[in-house]
Amino acid sequence: MRVSYSPGYVADIPDNHIFPMRKFSGLHSYLIDKGIVKESEVVEPSLVDFSNLITAHTERYAKAVWTGELDKKEIRRMGLPWSKSLAIRSRLAVQGTINAGMMALEDGLAGNLAGGTHHSMPDHGEGFCVYNDVAVAIKVLQQSMWVNRVLVVDCDVHQGNGTAYIFRDDPNVFTFSIHGEKNYPFKKPPSDLDVGLPDKTGDEVYHKTLISALQKIESEFKADLVFYLGGIDPLETDHFGRLSLTLSGLRERDRIVVEHFKQKDYPLVLLLSGGYAPTLEQTVVAHAQMYEVAKEMGF
Repeated sequence: MRVSYSPGYVADIPDNHIFPMRKFSGLHSYLIDKGIVKESEVVEPSLVDFSNLITAHTERYAKAVWTGELDKKEIRRMGLPWSKSLAIRSRLAVQGTINAGMMALEDGLAGNLAGGTHHSMPDHGEGFCVYNDVAVAIKVLQQSMWVNRVLVVDCDVHQGNGTAYIFRDDPNVFTFSIHGEKNYPFKKPPSDLDVGLPDKTGDEVYHKTLISALQKIESEFKADLVFYLGGIDPLETDHFGRLSLTLSGLRERDRIVVEHFKQKDYPLVLLLSGGYAPTLEQTVVAHAQMYEVAKEMGF
């Protein structure tokens, strides 16, 4: 199972910041130590080209992130303090998702040990998301004729507003988001299919709702490639989530998604998206589950 990863995924942010930046290196170490991913299967990305970034972002915004010319309001909205290392990690992670898309088309499944930054809009970042890696990857793969029709399955607890907005008029991209209805973002541009769940939704209702949605999508849309945003913030212990999935329930969610697309023979890209468990170790273990599930299924 090939994955994208670079030590540059870890940017410099204050130790007391709520965003668990060290989860990226922690997940890489965990997957290697457990034998889920081999060192030889780790593909290190380069910095994504600006010509690719501006397929989904304005040229001004794409370059302002790199040069540090964002204003205070933009930085505050992004939720992360600007640094050159943040700009570097953002470009690396986008290329990591592009690479994972190409590897999934070749192998059936691949991952990026980052990515899923679905709140980023064309002209600004928000919600700890700098560039929208999924949107850029889809645009680049479409332009390169690797794919035509793409499905985004977003199971982060927060609706994928940036991705929904960017592809609002593209009939070849189907965006699906299952999320907390009353959670961030408070303005939710419509996805092709949105399923908003009430606070305290638990495992059983979540799983039934997800299965029903995947079946509905299958009847309406056939994809060349699927991006799965497996955010772990639906966990009952998550700092922001407000849903009530158990750790085993989260694992079952990942199994439902991976098995569904394996049966359909759709190439699948695994992306982390959000997760704010009480400790770094719990965050890493929860993120690792979808890779463990994929390994168990023969990838």
